[in-house]
Amino acid sequence: MAYEIVKFNRVHPAVGYSHAARAGNTLYIAGQVAQDVEGKLVGKGDFEAQARQAYTNLKNIMEEAGGSLGNIVKMTTFLTHHNYVETYRRVRNEFFSDPFPPNTLLIVESLASPDYLIEVEAIAVLDRS
Repeated sequence: MAYEIVKFNRVHPAVGYSHAARAGNTLYIAGQVAQDVEGKLVGKGDFEAQARQAYTNLKNIMEEAGGSLGNIVKMTTFLTHHNYVETYRRVRNEFFSDPFPPNTLLIVESLASPDYLIEVEAIAVLDRS
């Protein structure tokens, strides 16, 4: 099946990668980090602010693609420390409600930048093809 790379205006420019690819009505979204629309880091050293920005980016991508966070069917979340788990859950609950999409939660040593504390990738199924 062919796929198309999707570009977005409400998230930072993707440099060296793409934010999302669409195959049919499935959207594969690259990991979202705490960068604002201009590409500036939001919340250096502040996990809660970074989590909120990562989920805002995911929300903006979904809305621009013609869907919502409710269209997400699978997520993978990367945290850089296990102490962030409770805050991650609290912020996630601001954006999602029960039943939550399946999620794999990983604690990793570092992300693409040592300033990033969270990264969230997702797969969504849009209502239109």
